Amino acid sequence: PRLEIYGFAQTDFGYDFNQVDPDWFDVLRITKLPKYENEFGEDGRTYFSVRQSRFGVKGFVPTGIGEVKTIFEWELFGVGVDAGQTTIRLRHAWGEVGALGVGQTWSPFMDPDIFPNSLEYWGPSGMPLFRNVQVRWMPMRGENELFVALERPGASSDGGVYADHVALEDVRIRTPLPDLSAHYRKTGKWGHFQVAGILRQIEWDDTNADQFDLSGSDTGWGLHASTNLKVGDGDLIRASVVYGEGVENYMNDAPIDIGIRNNFSDPVKPIVGEAIPLLGIVAFYEHAWSKKFNTAVGYSYFGMDNPDGQAADFFDSGHYALVNLLYTPVPGMMAGTELQWGQRKNFTDGWTTDDLRVQFSFKYNFSYTLGGKK
Repeated sequence: PRLEIYGFAQTDFGYDFNQVDPDWFDVLRITKLPKYENEFGEDGRTYFSVRQSRFGVKGFVPTGIGEVKTIFEWELFGVGVDAGQTTIRLRHAWGEVGALGVGQTWSPFMDPDIFPNSLEYWGPSGMPLFRNVQVRWMPMRGENELFVALERPGASSDGGVYADHVALEDVRIRTPLPDLSAHYRKTGKWGHFQVAGILRQIEWDDTNADQFDLSGSDTGWGLHASTNLKVGDGDLIRASVVYGEGVENYMNDAPIDIGIRNNFSDPVKPIVGEAIPLLGIVAFYEHAWSKKFNTAVGYSYFGMDNPDGQAADFFDSGHYALVNLLYTPVPGMMAGTELQWGQRKNFTDGWTTDDLRVQFSFKYNFSYTLGGKK
């Protein structure tokens, strides 16, 4: 048996020339940019953060049915009720043996290898990025990889312009079945290509006994193609495209899965829920100037085809881009600077806003292995 202890301490500081939701002060999330002028005050913020810092442990135990592999990993980036805080956040709690894996880790619908070598923590908005609780079957591994999983279902909804209507207060989202996801990956000396898909059932129940029946259901689905392509000596292209409906919660930066469409011709069901279509694109190029200097430059797009019942200031589409220069003086240490840009467009009120940021980061890695010797 052996135990690998690893992680890094990272400090980020920079300047936001514009503004973002204060709970997300140290990242560029296009969905958290202001919905109207000076929503978060005047422009201009200096920020410092250590929330990217990470700690993990991997275990490897030989058994009669194969090696049992486990991983427990967390970081300090608070989300949900801890948004904006420096606090422990679980990343992976995973175990596998042979072709069976159980726990929380990357969804097969995503490809973690398309995440660029960036300083900005949150990453491109147009890529699926979700660590989910799942039961996974892995019949093929290595150069040809096939994963199939049943994942924890979850969906979000938005009441649109009718969010404050009393009839919507008693509408409850229900997910009767697990999400089904899968991917196939082909790897070679040139890099890799992966195609993935996901299928889910989303239902909502109107529990209010009034003159309206707002219950309904829809099917969520998504297709995702991604690749890493090696170019020359040390360069790399990371790219992907994803399209689907009602799978926004698997995306790296997206608001909701189910929106509202007007149906005024029906007095019993004047509005209906609808899985919102989405499109995501990622394209990054990474160049090695030398053994110590590297640059990543790229762009990402994420957009939604909102139904007509959504609020005018609801998120519609956005752009994300960055360019950096990273310096690795010795193994285990990195310093760098990065210029970041994002843009948010609202649904129908004509509002568009940009965010420009510059970030500096210092990162120190550590790792140590216990056991493993005969």
